[in-house]
Amino acid sequence: MTEKVWLNSYPQEVSLSYEYPKQNLAHFMIDTAIKYPKKKALYFLGTSMTYDELLTKTYTFANALKNIGIHKGDRVAIMLPNCPQAIISYYASLMIGAIVVQTNPTYVERELEYQLNDSDTKLIIALDLLYNRIQRVVPKTNVDYQIFTSIKDYLPFPKNLLYPLKVKKDGLSMDVSYSDSIYSFTKLLKTTSSMPSTVELDPTTDLALLQYTGGTTGVSKGVMLTHYNLVANTLQTKYWCYRGEEGKERFLAALPFFHVFGMTVLMNLSMCMAGELILLPKFDIDLALKMIQKRKATIFPGAPTMYISLINHPDVQKYDLSSVNICISGAAPLPGDVQETFEKLTGGKLIEGYGLTETSPVTHANNIWEKRKLGSIGIPFPDTEAKVVDSETGEEMESGQIGELIIKGPQVMKGYWKQQGETTKTLRDGWFYTGDMAKMDQEGFFSIIDRKKDLIIASGFNIYPRDIEEVLFGHPTIVDAVVVGIPDEYRGETVKAFIVVKEGAQLSEETIDAYCRERLASYKVPRIYEFRDSLPKTLVGKTLRRVLIEEEKQKG
Repeated sequence: MTEKVWLNSYPQEVSLSYEYPKQNLAHFMIDTAIKYPKKKALYFLGTSMTYDELLTKTYTFANALKNIGIHKGDRVAIMLPNCPQAIISYYASLMIGAIVVQTNPTYVERELEYQLNDSDTKLIIALDLLYNRIQRVVPKTNVDYQIFTSIKDYLPFPKNLLYPLKVKKDGLSMDVSYSDSIYSFTKLLKTTSSMPSTVELDPTTDLALLQYTGGTTGVSKGVMLTHYNLVANTLQTKYWCYRGEEGKERFLAALPFFHVFGMTVLMNLSMCMAGELILLPKFDIDLALKMIQKRKATIFPGAPTMYISLINHPDVQKYDLSSVNICISGAAPLPGDVQETFEKLTGGKLIEGYGLTETSPVTHANNIWEKRKLGSIGIPFPDTEAKVVDSETGEEMESGQIGELIIKGPQVMKGYWKQQGETTKTLRDGWFYTGDMAKMDQEGFFSIIDRKKDLIIASGFNIYPRDIEEVLFGHPTIVDAVVVGIPDEYRGETVKAFIVVKEGAQLSEETIDAYCRERLASYKVPRIYEFRDSLPKTLVGKTLRRVLIEEEKQKG
């Protein structure tokens, strides 16, 4: 087994191991509300809510779910953006032992139908704007009940009156036909008891979440995460990042809660730390800058694209961003120059971390105040083991050698929902095989080289796209880039780079080619460059490399 050399780089305040309470994940909210009832829990576009108010609404909604007929173990799909209803629905479902199925509001009918059927969802909670789409899908599923809510329900006056006018202007509909199986979120809260409502469960085996993988590398799979998995990872993150008093942090919730990264490092962590969640229904850089300045956000977890858009905003110098203290970047590799520029702008610390849906999600992070290494994902969290191994034999690689990253810890999933074969393939003797190619240096800092499936083999050479992307991001006129392998009759595969330049800037193929040749071995230099206005991305900012590869296949 790997000698845990990374422990030598642990901050003094962080223990090597912790005890994680075996409790319902919802207890983070319950305990905080009892301790800090009048502290602000949420801020949503002008409306604030205290922990006491939030807990009362959550108990009420939990009772409403039970009255409808939702029981322990039933799957509840939540198809909402970041809004108070998303938090209420999430913790209410957990309180009664239901299993949350976080559902992306941008899913098209095919994706929604697949997820609802695969999870055998019994209830879906969604925005009124999604009503028509959901009605076309529900008859093809086993969904028994639907609950609809509206963004305007928690907007202050006069925004609540103006919102329907804007929706109509945008050609959207808020109309919902209620029935014996289709309920109003607000009416349920008005007509149900607010008595405390929880059930007995085994946190180590009972599921809190069925979190579907993004499907960027194939068919989306339901990852089974227990209450204990999520409690442990929330506390691991807290112990790693948090040095101050409870009740002092204000989280800019720009990452969506329906993504496991936002769910853990924003929603669950804020509830655990008695923080204030500053909710953004979607990431809008202008709104994000205004909220940082207005609400004095101290913690801003995000994806690299969020930080890139911030540092490149034409008016960024006009905003006071000095409240920002800690930022954890995940979901995609963080370019080193973005990290340095962001820290100079804000005075805060931006660190790169690493995680996967299957690990709740965080397993590694750089130190915030102590030693860190640019370009690395840092070192394993407390109680987390990591190794770099040969994918085929499982033999451990020497430091500096590239192999597959495997992980063991309390945050590792129970398995894949209804996919025992896939579970057996990726979970071996308690180790989760990530599919990511990585290396570890002599001090225990890990670096992700690339997805195993993204490896490009050209003329027999192994080429890792991230090596090339780091070089491209270093060019002063490039704001986004991604590299893929495309078929080549002579080389087998060849390297193609998709590039987005700063608005108003110009960059020729000859210039960027010369730039790459100065910084890369000749076999790594892209043979083809394509300039685009934007790249396809998930809602958390991860570039959809597969979409670009599919486009290339169609051309061929």
